[in-house]
Formats: sequence, structure tokens, C-alpha cells
Amino acid sequence: MRNIDKKIIGSSPAATQLKKMILLVASSNSPVIISGPTGSGKELVAEALHQESRRKGNLVTLNCAAIPRELIEAELFGFEKGAFTGALKTSTGKFEQAQNGTLFLDEIGNLPLSGQMKLLRILQTGEFERLGSTQ
Repeated sequence: MRNIDKKIIGSSPAATQLKKMILLVASSNSPVIISGPTGSGKELVAEALHQESRRKGNLVTLNCAAIPRELIEAELFGFEKGAFTGALKTSTGKFEQAQNGTLFLDEIGNLPLSGQMKLLRILQTGEFERLGSTQ
């Protein structure tokens, strides 16, 4: 039994097509959008994509709906010591934690517009800065 068959169970035409699409996309290093209503299995698809890919790093998941608006940038990008009140030490964000792996941003539509714009910049350039950093 293949790894993907352990994650995505089913043999219907839709399940078979989904598995084929996952295997096709997994060979790419391009960003992937997985869409569907809450509870439709987007995280299972992300896990299957990660397992079938050549990525050696971790699968890191962030539920964007569960993070307060004022903390989302610190969660995504990390922060430097002293970047804001309470930043007592440098912290890595989800992008760094997922280096050479996969970052799954669940409920991404709940990101504030400013966070979506910064996310677009990362996807275009492949670069980001921790809060309070110049690098």
C-alpha cells in the first residue's frame, strides 16, 4: 500500500483523481492552494502532499483563524528580542520552522489584509524578515 493510500482513503473517481493530482503536484516546489469548506480534508491533502514530496523538513501547520490579528505576523515571521514589549528573546516563525518542509496555513482567508499582502510578497520573492529585524 502506498503512503498516499494510507492518508487519502477511497477508490471513487473523485478520490482517484485527487490522489493523481497530489502525486503530480508533490513533485513540484511551487506553492499550492488547497481549497474547500471547513472539514473537507484540506489538512489531510497537505499531509499527503508533504509525504509524497521531496521535502526533507517538517510539516508545520498554523490555523490562521485561531491567532489574534495583532499576533499573526509574529507567528508567521518570528521576531527579534526587543522588537516589542514582551519580546524577551528571539523567536522563529512558522516560515523558518518549515524551512525545507511544508507550511500549511489553514483558514488563510481569516488573515488580515496586511498579512495577506506580506504573504504574497513572500510567495513572490521567497524572502521575509522577522519583526524587529533588518535582514
